[in-house]
Amino acid sequence: MATSVGEGARRLAGRVTSTRFPLAAPTWPTTIERPDPERKVGLDFDHEWSRRYPVRLARAMVMDNVTRPAARLVAPATVRGLEHLQRVDGPVIFAANHASHIDTPLLLTTLPVEFRHRTVVAGASDYFFDRTWKAILWSFAVAAIPIERHKINRRSGDAAAELLEDGWSLVIFPEGGRSPDGWTQPFTGGGAYLARRTGRPVVPVYLSGTRHVLPKTAEKGSRAPGGSGTESRRGGRFRRSPISVLFGQPLSPDQGENTHRFSERIEAAVATLAREVQTDWWQARRSVSSVEPVVGALTAHRGPDGPAWRRAWALDTPPMGGRGRSWPE
Repeated sequence: MATSVGEGARRLAGRVTSTRFPLAAPTWPTTIERPDPERKVGLDFDHEWSRRYPVRLARAMVMDNVTRPAARLVAPATVRGLEHLQRVDGPVIFAANHASHIDTPLLLTTLPVEFRHRTVVAGASDYFFDRTWKAILWSFAVAAIPIERHKINRRSGDAAAELLEDGWSLVIFPEGGRSPDGWTQPFTGGGAYLARRTGRPVVPVYLSGTRHVLPKTAEKGSRAPGGSGTESRRGGRFRRSPISVLFGQPLSPDQGENTHRFSERIEAAVATLAREVQTDWWQARRSVSSVEPVVGALTAHRGPDGPAWRRAWALDTPPMGGRGRSWPE
């Protein structure tokens, strides 16, 4: 009896599997090449799951109990300017210089707890979201969202603006990529645009010394790393080195100030913080041109004109002049 029942079940299963569409999945024509399965990466990656409460709780546990202790061990930080964050109500846009992949976790671990666990990071869609596993990793680890860094993209701006309006702060690196030689690259207008669109203030941040902890390495076959997209994807080696993280006073666009001008003012504020690392608050502000402080700060912060060896010679001196090694004319 059991044998006959088993045989009947096998026959029924065979009939079901042999049933044609629409009761079964359609077959693919043998004469047509089957396309590769669609991958949701880059700007198409769905990152909404990374802000759900269970994921946020897991990320907070990792951030507070693993990332922060590791950061203090690898890069003991001197943090200044946190009092500025006590004067803001609601989310802000953190605009920082960028010299190393370690900038993001080091910055996040220095934030007060009310910001640390409700901050997303703008990540390059072509670098951190080019593969599914990388997109999942960075979305979980630092709540990264994909941003188009090479051109203005409405989808990127809309996604970031919606999160700011929903109460999330945003970390953005306006240089668009890591500095190829340690000197700051000109800022793009993404942070300034979002500030004007959402009404949220921009907090300038300067990270000093991170390039010594995890340097940018050259692409295989080249002598030195160039601009965005020329760096080695394997990365460099960790080295223990102290860093400094300075937070500046929140900035908002002035009446009638356009995005380009406001972006330059943000970069100048970061340049002033860079000078403050080497001197003090007063010297950092009086050393810039009194006639045109924004232009003076930008010119000095982007480094001297000249070949790579001259820029490297001057790199470890105060970024805006002052005491330190002078470089030959």
